[in-house]
Amino acid sequence: MTKLAPLITGFLRDYMPRQRGYSPESCETYAFSFKLLFDFAAKRLGTRPSRLTIEDLDAPLIVAFLAHIEQERGNGAATRNLRLAAIKTFMRYVEHRVPSALEQIGRVHAIPVKRHDQKLIRHLTMEEVRAILNAPDLATRSGVRDRAMMHLCFAGGLRVSELVGVLTENLSLQHGASVTIRGKGRKERCLPLWKDTARDLRAWLSVRGAVRVPELFVNAR
Repeated sequence: MTKLAPLITGFLRDYMPRQRGYSPESCETYAFSFKLLFDFAAKRLGTRPSRLTIEDLDAPLIVAFLAHIEQERGNGAATRNLRLAAIKTFMRYVEHRVPSALEQIGRVHAIPVKRHDQKLIRHLTMEEVRAILNAPDLATRSGVRDRAMMHLCFAGGLRVSELVGVLTENLSLQHGASVTIRGKGRKERCLPLWKDTARDLRAWLSVRGAVRVPELFVNAR
């Protein structure tokens, strides 16, 4: 029997971040997937997560786990497929280190993803966007910040993680205002800013104060 703990430690701490260059956010997402899997497997087998072996993670257990997160946790097909993708990536790592488990790993790789409909997301009208942008109270510091955040998010089509990660040093409000965004997969892009967006960002910088953190947007503390 092959202990699981050293394998998952090497996968999460060395293989993903160092050998493959996964971002910390991706590593955290994978780690949460395995937390759910190991908790489920330990309860099902009547043991502790630290005592699990790679042989315990066979195809029937993985299928049961996927059913569990859909039925008990209320996860949709997209989340189910995300957890399965994490498991298969780990199994590809294991197959080069535990040759005796190749047949078992092959059965796990054969577990199909679940097809699902992707609903079209309804877009906001310009009137609705203006109503959202005008909602913050500009008489308060947090209101000035919130309007600047929402305007930048709307103008640049930013993810929330991209928005909160914007660095002050990457913002230029001189002629031809722009901001450099570091997005998913650590890809950088430089976005020109609308005049209204630049105006709101200038207003925020005027009340932000000398905060000793690199992020552009900060909370009350």
